[in-house]
Amino acid sequence: MDPRRAEPDRESPATLHGEFTVTGNRKVRCSVSLTEKELIVQRLTSAPVGRNKVVLSLKDCVGCRAHREDDNADPAAYLVVYFYPLRRRWVSSGVSRQRVEHSFRLAVLQDPRDNLEEAERWARAVRERSDRQQHIRDGVLMRKLSRPCRMMLLVNPQSGKGQALTLYNNHIQRMLNEAGVQHTLVITERQNHARELVKEADLSQWDALVIMSGDGLLFEVINGLLERSDWEEAIRTPLGILPGGSGNALAASVHYYSGSSPVSSEDLLVSCGFLLCKGLVSPMDLVSIHLPSSPRLFSFLSLAWGFVADVDIESEKYRHVGAARFTVGTLVRLASLRVYKGKLAYLPVTEDCNNRRGLRNNMRPHRNNQASSLCPASPPNCPSKDSPLRNTFHNSCHSNNSFKVRRTESTPSRSATKALAGPPDSLLLPLDQPLPSDWVVVPEEDFVLMLAMYQSHLAEDLLAAPGAISDDGAIHLFYVRAGISRTALLRLFLAMEKGAHLATNCQHLVYTKVRALRLEPYSPKGIITVDGEVVEYGPLQAEVHRGLARLITG
Repeated sequence: MDPRRAEPDRESPATLHGEFTVTGNRKVRCSVSLTEKELIVQRLTSAPVGRNKVVLSLKDCVGCRAHREDDNADPAAYLVVYFYPLRRRWVSSGVSRQRVEHSFRLAVLQDPRDNLEEAERWARAVRERSDRQQHIRDGVLMRKLSRPCRMMLLVNPQSGKGQALTLYNNHIQRMLNEAGVQHTLVITERQNHARELVKEADLSQWDALVIMSGDGLLFEVINGLLERSDWEEAIRTPLGILPGGSGNALAASVHYYSGSSPVSSEDLLVSCGFLLCKGLVSPMDLVSIHLPSSPRLFSFLSLAWGFVADVDIESEKYRHVGAARFTVGTLVRLASLRVYKGKLAYLPVTEDCNNRRGLRNNMRPHRNNQASSLCPASPPNCPSKDSPLRNTFHNSCHSNNSFKVRRTESTPSRSATKALAGPPDSLLLPLDQPLPSDWVVVPEEDFVLMLAMYQSHLAEDLLAAPGAISDDGAIHLFYVRAGISRTALLRLFLAMEKGAHLATNCQHLVYTKVRALRLEPYSPKGIITVDGEVVEYGPLQAEVHRGLARLITG
């Protein structure tokens, strides 16, 4: 189903009205009204109306159910509605999503079956009207996962502080049950377990794959999907992310894209769980990365060399402190600041390409289990928006956050790339060939860091690319030239917590949007990370593929 331009609200159906008692206290009666956009609960007491009236937006509703108790002597049926509205936190400032449950007892009729039928009528109306709420982003009406939905939920029990399973049991299991989402829990057991599983799995069993871990597990899943012979279909399986690690960069990005104010820890988990239950799907860019002698990798988050890569890997020893490991690692690395020598070049995003991103040519057919559609491709040498979102989905599984690079004798090239699984690269020449004339070569060769981002967040509390969206077709390239003081670099990272680092006017920081890049480190040893995972050190190049994957963004 294609994203559609938002239309004005249709004429609202008639408002439902009813009088019910509150479950657990039959003396309290409520007048309940269901409009097209709200559930209004008014307690029938002598107190002023405003003090006893609750108005809940159906945009915050994740589910509703009707049921009867086991007591055969009780003819009543029960209606339970689940909301996660934004409310002020009790302790800290700001707002976060907090669970609200309303449970009503319906016993107007003598026949228990009639009471249950009435409760089910209300439950259906709540679900249907909640689903009809328009979710618009950039003027486009987002498509939703089909209902009922079947999810494979992969959990890495070792990620972060090792609490992912506890967080699943305390929050996510209940939220998915409230939303009526069927899910199968898969606990990963070893490195590359998820990669192997999704590579061989029958994806037709699942509507979405959800990862509850750090960012490394999603790195495995994406590369496993793109190693399949049917990678074109497999990579369109909607992917969900729940924060269960120490970095949680993509989870923080998904929360940021929803327009909500910053949150962290369990508040971030609840927010991402809510967005997952809403099931809105967006395209997501992936970046193809060529290393000196390793198979091509696909990245969804970042590519780092220098200071950021060193902090990411060297801070592994502080994993037990959770997200604070990066703060500790930053301070340690600042104490012995290094300079990294190399050559950096890139193909900038041009105004012409920006203007043409929405244009498409080369119409080609796509299979769909509900309907056949024509999916236009993007112009040559521009990031491709890829095909429209569809109602076909699939399945997958888990591992620890590390990746071992396999060796091969081949050198990336245009012809070699086409033989690999995944989309061909149209902007990259072999690493041993000169760069095309439209590339920019950075004159400096002494750097403190190079960071390429394609999502907004580098970590849960680092808003590295505030202007990024999941499918903007650009690599957000940052590099810091040598000569920056420790104080200035620390000030830069402190400002990055709120995305204000670009406004610091730091003379050593350069930021630009690019479509492809090439990095050639001069030193024989060092650290390069892709999505936080260590990869083979040496010359590399990368190219963005616009909208290649599908991300559940809520």
